[in-house]
Amino acid sequence: MRVTTEARNRQRAYSGVVNDPAVDAQDVQLVLDFINTVDAETGVDVLDEESRWAAWLAERRFGHEVAARDARPFRDGLRYAVGDEHATAVAAGMAVRMDLSKGAPRLVGEDVLAAVLAAGYRLAVLGEWSRIKICPAHDCRWAFFDRSRNRSRTWCSMQVCGNREKARTWRERTRVR
Repeated sequence: MRVTTEARNRQRAYSGVVNDPAVDAQDVQLVLDFINTVDAETGVDVLDEESRWAAWLAERRFGHEVAARDARPFRDGLRYAVGDEHATAVAAGMAVRMDLSKGAPRLVGEDVLAAVLAAGYRLAVLGEWSRIKICPAHDCRWAFFDRSRNRSRTWCSMQVCGNREKARTWRERTRVR
């Protein structure tokens, strides 16, 4: 059978989305879920009430070993680390352990904070930490994972926050004229 040049050079259409199999989606989701325990749009902070925090932990199958007041500085430190200008830098650390039972070393945490730290560290080692970003919309500030090939995504949602900002700048430009 003869293979033509056309058949060999055929490529899939570029989607603009990177799906790296080395990046554990559970790590990304755990870090994002924890960072997003505060919602600027609704004003709800899961860490304001122990009952909300307990429900958040239960949804993710964690025990209630850590009080909400102890989780807040850690969450704020992570928000600062990913670029939230409204958060403050905090020196927070947790004890994690190395699990060697599954054929390769893996950092694991004993409680929710250590698990989040281990997940964040795994993302950092893979060079993916910089893909976690904070939406710059002042009424949003939602954390998201930038899956674009060149890591240039700005908004958590182009349809919502990006569109609002584009409309706002257009109104300002046309008002000046």
